[in-house]
Amino acid sequence: MTRDQFWFFHPFRVRYSEIDGQGVLFNAHYLTYYDTAITEFFRALGYDQFADAQKTGMDFHVVKAVVEYKAPIRFDWELDVGLRVARLGNSSLVFQLAIFQKEQNDLLATGEIVWVNTDQTTHRPAPIPDATRRLIASRETHLA
Repeated sequence: MTRDQFWFFHPFRVRYSEIDGQGVLFNAHYLTYYDTAITEFFRALGYDQFADAQKTGMDFHVVKAVVEYKAPIRFDWELDVGLRVARLGNSSLVFQLAIFQKEQNDLLATGEIVWVNTDQTTHRPAPIPDATRRLIASRETHLA
């Protein structure tokens, strides 16, 4: 995965409370960074997922989360987390994520998060609404 595969990046700075005894970013924080990047990705698209879920009774569930650690990430490093929607299925979204040091190209970690759109009454998969699909495809041109 390379930096040029992403149009969206969200910045982070590794805080002292996020490192482990080895002085590197603790493994669980990668998923927090990924989750935050997804929220900010939708904010950049102008989509309020929280408000939409309350209005429609539909929301996304995480069904898969993968982190691949490529190189140690250290305290106080400035990072860019790249995110793109790699696949848009009938009821699912696959996010690809990558962590780079700010304005650098070395890949530090990758991730994959799979969401399924779910009816919150039945907790069963439901089709992703056309408006949401169009909004995502407006920036993720490889999906069109």
